[in-house]
Amino acid sequence: MIQKKVCMVGVFATGKTRLVQRFVHSLFSTKYHSTVGVKIDRKQMQVGNEQVNLLLWDIEGRTSDQEIPESYLKGAHAVFYVADGTRRETVDQLFSLRDHVRSAAGDVPSIVGLNKHDLKDQ
Repeated sequence: MIQKKVCMVGVFATGKTRLVQRFVHSLFSTKYHSTVGVKIDRKQMQVGNEQVNLLLWDIEGRTSDQEIPESYLKGAHAVFYVADGTRRETVDQLFSLRDHVRSAAGDVPSIVGLNKHDLKDQ
């Protein structure tokens, strides 16, 4: 079995935890619960002929002047950056978070997700 660590990174209240819950447990809630530290979820999936075990590290939200502990990022195979489509500053802050993540985790594959598109009128 292949095991891969994926870190979810972004500022506070961008929806990282909700995305993980939806992906792993097929659940959605509008209740806000702030993540403290890191929460790790596991999702097993079949990719081609391989069984893949994803370890999703839901890392607490940060601001651009707070650094994520390097121990959370070490060994990451990928990074999922999450921004809130209703708050432009969350997109802007990803650039400084990205620099820190790259220094700790290296140049791993990454993607940016703009969350809360359904709330764009707000």
